[in-house]
Amino acid sequence: MMKIAIGEIVQGYRITRFLGRGGFSSVYLAQHEETGNKVALKVGSLAGGGRQVTRLLEVTARRTPEGVSPDELPAEAVFFEAQGVRIDLFDQNEVHAMLRAEGELLAACQNENLVQVVDRIVVDGAPVLALEYVRGKTLREKIRSLEGIHLNWFLALVRSLVALKEQGVMQYHGDLKPENLIVKPSGKVVMIDPGMRLPDQRTITTTPHYNPLLLTDSRADVMAIGIMIYEILTGTLPFDEVPWEFAGQRTGGETTRLSLSYFFSYCPPHTLNPKTPEELQRIIYRCITVPTYGLSELKTDLEAFIAKA
Repeated sequence: MMKIAIGEIVQGYRITRFLGRGGFSSVYLAQHEETGNKVALKVGSLAGGGRQVTRLLEVTARRTPEGVSPDELPAEAVFFEAQGVRIDLFDQNEVHAMLRAEGELLAACQNENLVQVVDRIVVDGAPVLALEYVRGKTLREKIRSLEGIHLNWFLALVRSLVALKEQGVMQYHGDLKPENLIVKPSGKVVMIDPGMRLPDQRTITTTPHYNPLLLTDSRADVMAIGIMIYEILTGTLPFDEVPWEFAGQRTGGETTRLSLSYFFSYCPPHTLNPKTPEELQRIIYRCITVPTYGLSELKTDLEAFIAKA
């Protein structure tokens, strides 16, 4: 895969520093030599994501190309096969295909709460995305520094996801998590790094802690938002063992239903945080466990809860 060094010029963009990594990509801050505009250059990487990262890279206090920081939780590659789900690494062709697919997806979407693609270039045969540089802090950074978290951020996301779905340009983000939400100094929240996917829907990237059922529709986003709100309220995640044993299955018998019931027996948020509002706990429960609870229902419930607060 392509190697990039600080100070290097890539088709008119000068690399200034390393920003972070995705499941199978690295992102660099770059500045256009002529216009001076800043962009986030996203290039493919074979290092792998999720549980593969700590096997291949050193855990460091800051973000570097050679290591992974505690503020990074890269997604994982998920392959849906006849015999079940497999979590593995991508090869070079798969990485390139997914970057091209992500570029096409973002180019079709115009939304203030979703990162925009500025340019799509090819370097030595490899696709590179020049994305809008979103200045601010990730939700993960705000959680770690104990800064105030606002439910209005999640409501803004849900409204945007509903609009994008109704427009038919993006059915779901697929990898919502604190690392992929940037809060600008203005207070506006922006989604980055949508789950990479190929058109056949049999290969995706996602983060199982926030999508333990490995969903490939808008329910993935609903569940992720419920899990994030749970995490903010309790300081922990509802599920430790992910993905669930039967994750990704489209059908299931009694064994699957009983297993799912056991899997969903997570600790209620009010047990860990007695100050949890009862209605917010119900919203979390619906997000995580009710298969018919979608973005529209979540939007209505969040609007009603915030109006009462």
